[in-house]
Amino acid sequence: MKIIHTGDWHIGKIVHQVHMTEDQRYILNEFIKVIEEEKPHVIVITGDLYDRSVPPVEAVELLDQVFSRILIDLKVPIIAIAGNHDSPDRVGFASRILMNKGLYIEGRLKKNIQKVSLHDETGPVNFYLVPYADPVIVRNLFEDENIHTHDDAMKVIVTSIKENMNKKERNVLVAHGFVIGGETSDSERPLSIGGTDYICLEHFEEFNYTALGHLHGPQKVGSDSIRYSGSLMKYSFSEVRQNKSITIVNIDDEGNVEVNIRKLTPIRDMRIIRGSLEELLKPEVYKNTNVQDYLQVDLTDDGELIEPMSKIRTVYPNVLKLTRNSFNKNLEAVEQFSAEHRSKRDMFELFQEFYTGITRKEFDEDKAKVIAQVLKEVQKGERGE
Repeated sequence: MKIIHTGDWHIGKIVHQVHMTEDQRYILNEFIKVIEEEKPHVIVITGDLYDRSVPPVEAVELLDQVFSRILIDLKVPIIAIAGNHDSPDRVGFASRILMNKGLYIEGRLKKNIQKVSLHDETGPVNFYLVPYADPVIVRNLFEDENIHTHDDAMKVIVTSIKENMNKKERNVLVAHGFVIGGETSDSERPLSIGGTDYICLEHFEEFNYTALGHLHGPQKVGSDSIRYSGSLMKYSFSEVRQNKSITIVNIDDEGNVEVNIRKLTPIRDMRIIRGSLEELLKPEVYKNTNVQDYLQVDLTDDGELIEPMSKIRTVYPNVLKLTRNSFNKNLEAVEQFSAEHRSKRDMFELFQEFYTGITRKEFDEDKAKVIAQVLKEVQKGERGE
């Protein structure tokens, strides 16, 4: 059976006050092209369809258009679960009616885990749908006071599944959570505080494939049969080195898994560029790049700049973040000095220390003369001279 595994669409996402819906529309159209080429038996979406529990109207309309295209035009069934960003009730609305159209969607976790069985030419493949749920919900659902963490919850859920699972058939777990060993990025909302969100790999050993959502970087965890597809797009600058993709999974008649990756190219990438303001505005620097990309610009200039954002946007209109590297990178080192440490130094020494700590450059004689004169005038003023 050929499965396309995807997830973490986050439709309706806003990044640095910029609505990403049109970018998402483009990448989802690219995704549909892959479906047309690959001709899978099923699409599996592992949560976070939306970015908010109450998504904007345009986000709902976009998801409806994509699902309609896949289900009605391409006649490919969809299996989907809710993630931690989704509203379980909204995602699961009319789910029983939609099954007749080939949409198997589970919004709220149930004690009797939903099993969806699809058939290929060699027999059934069983998909077990485990939408995101806080440990307290799982504790109440299974009436087990020993459930305190996400790992506790997943252990109980998987144990419940195994009670009726036919190990002679091919079995796939569809879940949303943070499995130990996965690499995170800044755009993922923490599931809990203090490390209670981690889930152990061992729970998934008896499944032929485990399709995971939550982490935005495409990656395997432990083995090829336990994978995050990652998000379709970059949603933070911590993801700039990630190659966004969808995961093509083939499960043969014996349950062996073969994985292939199809990369996706967005209409606008997310990148970080560095240099002085003057340098970055030179045509030879940007002529072979997409100046429409979403950018974080790290300026290396010393001294004051007048309206740098306005100037940089004359060339790069989609700058989302501007930093002054020379002033920020060593701020922590300067802040390490305690009040007592500072009190033992005169104003000149403190300024010299501050300057070298921030810029990592020598406080030369010319600068020393200027500051000494400024401090002298300040002290005169304080004495009323």
